[in-house]
Amino acid sequence: MNTNTRVFKMSFASVYPHYVQKVEKKGRTTDELHEVICWLTGYDVTNIQQIIEQKIDFESFFANAPQINPNAHKITGTICGYRIEEIEDKLMQQIRYLDKLVDELAKGKKMEKILRT
Repeated sequence: MNTNTRVFKMSFASVYPHYVQKVEKKGRTTDELHEVICWLTGYDVTNIQQIIEQKIDFESFFANAPQINPNAHKITGTICGYRIEEIEDKLMQQIRYLDKLVDELAKGKKMEKILRT
């Protein structure tokens, strides 16, 4: 099983607490985290709670997302040593989009910048 497949099969619920911890440690809120997740995926907070409770994997999380934000392609830069815009696997790129948004939130970027408005 390659690394991508392992990541795709990880449950969103297993990573979510790390996202919360990362942003809260830097003085940001869970509401802001939810805003970022909702912006990227089109889910609402109720959907996110259900996804966590049902232990949905990342593959299904993104496959069933109501609407990947049309501005997601504006998320660029490096995450985990990879340039996001050069990641060929669409699902891995979407996962890295989310990672990058969480990073930007934790680094104190303004919401308008994070949400590419």
